[in-house]
Amino acid sequence: MILALLFAAGSIIGWTLEVFYRRFKPSNKERVWIDPGFLSGPCLPLYGFGLTTLYLLAKLETFIHIDNDILRKGVLFFVMAVAMTLIELAAGELFIIKRHLKLWDYTGLPFNYKGIICLRFSVYWALLGAAYYFFIHPRILTGLEWFSRNLLFSFVIGFYYGILTLDLIHSFSITAKIKAFAEENEMVIRYDEFKKHIREEAERRREKYRFLNAVHSERGIIEELKKYMEKQLEQAKRGLINDLTSRNISKK
Repeated sequence: MILALLFAAGSIIGWTLEVFYRRFKPSNKERVWIDPGFLSGPCLPLYGFGLTTLYLLAKLETFIHIDNDILRKGVLFFVMAVAMTLIELAAGELFIIKRHLKLWDYTGLPFNYKGIICLRFSVYWALLGAAYYFFIHPRILTGLEWFSRNLLFSFVIGFYYGILTLDLIHSFSITAKIKAFAEENEMVIRYDEFKKHIREEAERRREKYRFLNAVHSERGIIEELKKYMEKQLEQAKRGLINDLTSRNISKK
């Protein structure tokens, strides 16, 4: 029950952090709000797995047999950074291979691998682990124990996971259509860029845009994908970052 609460809290808090990060990151020159992740609702499972991992690793500090307190904590934060980077790598590779989607893109940052992990964000994960260890972990242990034994909490957490299950079913049905299109046209689609494209097209046609369920379009997702591919072809011709594979570009 404690891990279930941590996963839910991490998913929601991580989603909130990513919304503001995407809003103010330098590449988002238009300063538009972007719904992160592949789910329709306010949830990023990667952060849910991350928070539960930090919680478990913090409890394992006693197994690091180093007498120097500073060095022991340094090793712990390094292990946290490695664990978070591996979670990020696994999630990024999984969606690229299984869904032809890139949910985030570190292309252009130094020491990156396939644009899904990079040294800078591994350092951020270490800092996040340290912040969790010093400011969060000592203060939540009692509360987590209380919540895990409270009947009302069981109902709330069950309700949350029920909604999450419905969201997963809905979102996977959408990404299945995107995957089929991407496979046919030899693309790995940057999901944030595709969402921005849908928003721009909705504004151009003066249609309602949904921040949540951001890939919804009155024109239909296949038509949006075709229009989006035209933009990617144009960017490829200009030598800019695009979603086409090198094989696709050579054909065109």
